[in-house]
Amino acid sequence: MVDVTIEGDRVVFEIEGWDKLWALKSRLEIPLDHIKSVRVDEDAAKGWWHGLKLGGAELPGVITAGTFYSEGRLVFYDTHTPDHTIVVELDDHERYDRLILQVRDPAGTAARITQVLARRA
Repeated sequence: MVDVTIEGDRVVFEIEGWDKLWALKSRLEIPLDHIKSVRVDEDAAKGWWHGLKLGGAELPGVITAGTFYSEGRLVFYDTHTPDHTIVVELDDHERYDRLILQVRDPAGTAARITQVLARRA
C-alpha cells in the first residue's frame, strides 16, 4: 500500500509496511511538473507477467512490488489488490516511466492529483 501526499510542488508516494522491503524502496518524490497523468486502472495490476523484474518481489495474485522493465519502459509497482490501483504516467525527466500503485482511495487520490495538475496548467 502507498500513502500519497502533496507537499508543495511535489507528490510524495510513501510505501508502507513490509512493502518497503519487497519494493526495495520506501519513498518516491515526484515534482508535479513531471507527472503527465493519473488514472484509476485495475487492469494495470492484473495478470501474471509485469515484465522483467529488475529488483523487488513478485508472486502473481499476491504482490507485485519493485522495478520492472516492460515494453521498453521502466515501471515501479507496489500492488496487492488490483481494484485499488492507480497509474501515474511520468515524463522523461524521471527514472520511471510509470508508477502502478495500490492506494486506499484510488478515485479520490487520482482526482486530487489531477486537480492540482489542472490548477498548475
